[in-house]
Amino acid sequence: MSSAERRVAREWKTIQAMIRIACRNLHGGGKALCDGCEELRAYAERRLEKCPFAEEKPTCVMCPVHCYEAAMRERVRQVMRYAGPRMLLRHPILALLHLRDERRPLSKKAQKVAERLQRPG
Repeated sequence: MSSAERRVAREWKTIQAMIRIACRNLHGGGKALCDGCEELRAYAERRLEKCPFAEEKPTCVMCPVHCYEAAMRERVRQVMRYAGPRMLLRHPILALLHLRDERRPLSKKAQKVAERLQRPG
């Protein structure tokens, strides 16, 4: 497995962990996610599988393409806002690696897309 593939797999583990934390604490979920959180988890999995950047994928907050529909993007933001600080206690390595990934420069492919989206016309 390449380092880029490992990074995508780690991003998947991170979003799953965040959803689990939020569901357990906010919705009283135990081992299993509530229906709404399971729907969000499945949606995030589909979006990650279809990411146009594949192994060159930036973290979602840094991505020039917002592939989540607005309602789901807001739900993920709420989960991250709640679970993010708690990740440092529950999953410190995942949290620190995610913070490091957010500071990585965009890949050339992502930079080209960002430039194209910023051009007027």
